[in-house]
Amino acid sequence: MNAEDVKLHLENTLPDCLIQVENQGNHFNVVAIGDLFDGKRAVQRQQLVYKALNEQISSGNIHAVTMKLFTQQEWKQRPE
Repeated sequence: MNAEDVKLHLENTLPDCLIQVENQGNHFNVVAIGDLFDGKRAVQRQQLVYKALNEQISSGNIHAVTMKLFTQQEWKQRPE
């Protein structure tokens, strides 16, 4: 799996989210921005991403995922 494969999969699974993915081997860094995360605690947000990637993680195609997950408002208010 490469970063583009993961990005496309997450875009299809997490509707209306802006997704950015980088990888080194089978370690992936994911930034997702969307109102889908509104009202959810950090763990709940992560669970949505893990659920989307469960098959790839179980198969070993993805070994580790680092996530930064934001609502639209949080993204706009983050320090630069």
